[in-house]
Amino acid sequence: MPELPDIALYLHALAPRVVGTPLERLRIASPFLLRTADPPVADLSGRVVRDVSRLGKRIVLAFEDDYFVVLHLMIAGRLHWKPAGAPIPRRMGLAAFDFPNGTVLLTEAGTKHRASLHVVRGEDALAAHDPGGLDVLGATLEQFRAALIRESHTLKRALTDPRLLDGIGNAYSDEILHAARLSPLRLTSQITPEESERLFRAVRETLTAWIERLGAATGDAFPEKVTAFREGMAVHGRFKKPCPVCGSPVQRIRYAANEVNYCATCQTGGRLLADRSLSRLLKQDWPRSLD
Repeated sequence: MPELPDIALYLHALAPRVVGTPLERLRIASPFLLRTADPPVADLSGRVVRDVSRLGKRIVLAFEDDYFVVLHLMIAGRLHWKPAGAPIPRRMGLAAFDFPNGTVLLTEAGTKHRASLHVVRGEDALAAHDPGGLDVLGATLEQFRAALIRESHTLKRALTDPRLLDGIGNAYSDEILHAARLSPLRLTSQITPEESERLFRAVRETLTAWIERLGAATGDAFPEKVTAFREGMAVHGRFKKPCPVCGSPVQRIRYAANEVNYCATCQTGGRLLADRSLSRLLKQDWPRSLD
């Protein structure tokens, strides 16, 4: 799922292309995409885009007369900038935003239709789509601590809960926890003031560094390689590869459709965290440490 650095990349690319430009037409190819009926999509035609912003991991296009499009890309949704009037791809195409100077195509890989588009009118209707998580880049340490310990969760779950913190998902939470040298399974109720400050710095520095890095790599082009697996990541997607800090092999925990990547040496004092499936299979033979 595109996270805060990826959404920031899309906003940087969209703004100079569509802000101040009228939407000629919104074409929707998938019946699963549009989740609202009022106001109708046709009401957007001819209206000028006033701003592009985000609500957590959602992209918001603000039109004149208080109209908004709220776009959630979910896991596999992606945006593309094409020549004006470009056709919607048959297999992966969901929608097209037609502007005089080009077309924004929305695609989604795979067969599960998870991406969503809402058309709403008014600030109150827009606010209803805000998950409520804290803007981590604009927050104080005290605000971060309060959000972090509001509920008792593992640090991994707390970082990725959109109701608590804003814009962090599976990939960057792995990177943040590695930078903070904290176990993904440490409970928020047990975190010390020093650890929460370390985590706060890691959140801000990791996200800021990746926003700058992705922006520098893309420049003025439209991003076409938005992915959860980036060259240069420390642990995410690097199972069994050496940790860039200590050289130990990166470890993995799999659960449901997600996984956690971490360095046992840097984050858990050498202790291997139990993988549900493998630890149940191996039982007493499950290794407790890297040694």
